[in-house]
Amino acid sequence: MTFSILTLGGWLMFLRWIHYMSGVVWIGLLYYFNFVQGSFFAETDAPTKSQATQKLVPRALWWFRWGAMFTWISGLLILGTVAHTGGAALLRSSWWVIIATGASLATLMWANVWFVIWPNQKVIIKNAVDTAGGSPANPNVPAHALRALMASRTNVLFSIPMLFFMGAASHLGINIGPNANLMVTTAVVGLILVALEANALAGKKTGPMTKVAGVIHCGLALTVVLYLVLEFTTK
Repeated sequence: MTFSILTLGGWLMFLRWIHYMSGVVWIGLLYYFNFVQGSFFAETDAPTKSQATQKLVPRALWWFRWGAMFTWISGLLILGTVAHTGGAALLRSSWWVIIATGASLATLMWANVWFVIWPNQKVIIKNAVDTAGGSPANPNVPAHALRALMASRTNVLFSIPMLFFMGAASHLGINIGPNANLMVTTAVVGLILVALEANALAGKKTGPMTKVAGVIHCGLALTVVLYLVLEFTTK
């Protein structure tokens, strides 16, 4: 008797299951931080904000960063397994071009979580604990908060096209011409994403990224731009 879960297809289904569950935790908390918690912190009193920063935020960030980690690792394992079994021809397929675009967005988001948002949030949490205990406030906290905010807003920006391309890989597709130079596609997409990530790392609170509505609108616009890049550069 053969169990389906022990086949290659079963392995991929197991990875996708982990990927979906982890992704729900990760993106759900990303939207909570940006759509709910940020507005609440801006309106609440200082003692309440301090208590939430000390006790609520660390718990939410634990699930947030490990949700990101398991989503990213399971995604890499899925791509590696499919690439190994699909061969070189897969790398010129519609599925690969689209899923690689989504995965690039997700990788930048994962890096922002672990190397920008979390390190800066640790400083903010420690400051809340220290000041509650009577220590003076860390004067660098506003700068850390701004870096964390802009990286988080950028992750919301990236999440909108990322989710589109994850679904489009299996349910939309694009026609790739026989003479298409996919290096051009990679270069154009890469330049766009690097420019947006550089803006996040600069930590400047300007433009539409300062507002939730602005981030959502920019995310939708970025989705359209990246989709058109794929369509026009793969013919």
